[in-house]
Amino acid sequence: MTMKYSRQRAAILSFLRSRRDHPTAELVYSNVKEEFPNISLGTVYRNLNQLAEAGMIAKHSFGGVGIDHFDYNTSPHYHFVCSCCSAVIDLPVDHRVFSAIDAEAARNFDGLIQEHRLYFCGVCKDCLDRET
Repeated sequence: MTMKYSRQRAAILSFLRSRRDHPTAELVYSNVKEEFPNISLGTVYRNLNQLAEAGMIAKHSFGGVGIDHFDYNTSPHYHFVCSCCSAVIDLPVDHRVFSAIDAEAARNFDGLIQEHRLYFCGVCKDCLDRET
């Protein structure tokens, strides 16, 4: 998918590039709005979805969180979702550890397994620290 250049889209991409967390569209909107006061939340959503469809960013939907999160890092990696604060954190796990999952899933399946999506849930360090 070829996209025309737009300053707003470039600002959205630049914001995501600067992050290691996985912001929601609302967080992207609130930050990009500082540079583009007239930008709408709908425009941010539209651009995020176009960037995800083009493979320039990743769009993640985590079951319990119920809100899409966006990630500049499109390489294979795993995530942890905090059940207290809903933070989405990259997990430093060698993705080859899970390479057998695709083969095992495909073993008795007549279709074509192309990928798997897996995330871990629990309580992040910040929330654990607040509890003590």
